[in-house]
Amino acid sequence: AYFLGRTSRYAHRHRTSPLHTAPRVMSKNPNASNPSAFLKNVLGRPVVVKLNSGVDYRGVLACLDGFMNIAMEQTEEYHNGQLKAKYGDAFIRGNNVLYISTLKRKPA
Repeated sequence: AYFLGRTSRYAHRHRTSPLHTAPRVMSKNPNASNPSAFLKNVLGRPVVVKLNSGVDYRGVLACLDGFMNIAMEQTEEYHNGQLKAKYGDAFIRGNNVLYISTLKRKPA
């Protein structure tokens, strides 16, 4: 269907142009521009999850959902870099998560 009147004029006047869009930052790291790909890549790998409170959890990322709720295995809890507790499994509510980062494995 073809629309006449107010709808078509509004759409024509408020069309976005390349000048009005935010510049896209390019990175050498392909995961930097795609968080979804990063998260799929780190499933089953060691990660650090930093909470808004400053507490770090280090362990293997078992799964996560769209709300950033996280399930981890072999989890260790750190406060100011000091190991405070070890857990088999840990579940973290997504609204507490500041970031997720990969954890470099220590050489054996």
